[in-house]
Amino acid sequence: MLNRTLAPESKQVDEINFIEPLTQQLDNGIPVFTINAGKQELVRIEFIFENVNWDQSKPLQAVAASHLINNGTAKLTARDIAEKVDYYGAFLQTEYGADQSSVKVYTLNKHLAAVLPILRSILNESIFPQQELDIFIQNQKQSLQVSLQKNDFLARKHFAHAIFGDSTYGSNIEAADYDAVQQADLLSYFKAAYKPENCTIIVAGKFEEKEFDLLNNFLGKEWDNHEKSVVNKFEFSGGRKGEVLIERPDAIQSAIRMGALAITRKHKDFPGFQVMNCLLGGYFGSRLMANIREDKGYTYGIGSAVVSLKDAGYFFIATEVGADVCSSALTEIEKEIELLRTEPVTEEELNLVRNYMLGSMLGSLENAFSHADKFKNAYFSGLDYTYYDNYIETVKTITAEELKQLANQYLNPADFTKVVVGKK
Repeated sequence: MLNRTLAPESKQVDEINFIEPLTQQLDNGIPVFTINAGKQELVRIEFIFENVNWDQSKPLQAVAASHLINNGTAKLTARDIAEKVDYYGAFLQTEYGADQSSVKVYTLNKHLAAVLPILRSILNESIFPQQELDIFIQNQKQSLQVSLQKNDFLARKHFAHAIFGDSTYGSNIEAADYDAVQQADLLSYFKAAYKPENCTIIVAGKFEEKEFDLLNNFLGKEWDNHEKSVVNKFEFSGGRKGEVLIERPDAIQSAIRMGALAITRKHKDFPGFQVMNCLLGGYFGSRLMANIREDKGYTYGIGSAVVSLKDAGYFFIATEVGADVCSSALTEIEKEIELLRTEPVTEEELNLVRNYMLGSMLGSLENAFSHADKFKNAYFSGLDYTYYDNYIETVKTITAEELKQLANQYLNPADFTKVVVGKK
């Protein structure tokens, strides 16, 4: 008979195995990294392009191009593309990120030969029809207008701009920026960014020699896009310190976002920083959740994160609290940071965090797609799989004293940017 009064026995994850990709190259020089795994006749092909030609006067070029690239080509209308992709049971997705943009397709292997010509047309011949652009601008302006009424959106927006300024990481987008988007600018950006010299392909699923030959036949030829480009590169020396208060007198809740520039995944301290972050606010059992939510009841949720971008890293804490307890919440957040800086974590709490992080890592490797995502994170940070070896070893072995040293080195509230939207 199961005794439900006893917690099940737990033990630390012993070993985590990663599937490393096969490295190949198309005839036009595009590198292809393939995680060939899984039994289903299904494949995901991701075409990834570095963001280029940042222009502060045209901050939405890359975003708009990413949104509209599959909305019409020289041979296919937006409707044609949608109907053809749907007919073959495929799924087409575009994504814009701070450093890269991607075009991603999921398809059954038996339809790959029919789906790849659609991708070839999109990546070679997109024309960004004016009608589709007008709809995009209208929808985005309406969406922005709604978002600007939300305290948490304003907190994210002002925080990013405070620490990154008018770069692509922190550009303070306004409605007028959408009105300034021009079809000619999108065509120019498309030709500069979406070309073989700026492309990396990552494939996951059942993808063998026959599938690679199909990919090479359709996408391994020369593309027409040859406009000059410069990959975005930024340097950040500081960021605005101190408090940014956006007063909203009628606010019932106040949004808080605080943090600072930090190290990236390339830094030797990054895995330890991740352990420290998890302990502070990186999971549901964290100290911030235990204090601000469970003990004080100031919020439904609070968390912290450390983010690694290509040219910068940053750490932040975010929550929404009752406007009447905003100052108290800020005090309690700084109190938890000070405890990390002055008192060693107990072995019991540290073991709980270790088990959570290792279990999360193991659980995140559930299929070929997630293995490809892990490779992508390392590859675009200029790292290899030794990064994950070091991460796992650090999680298993980091000491309470080392965590205290990291907290003193990287978590100083006096250096933080603190954004409050609502009432303090």
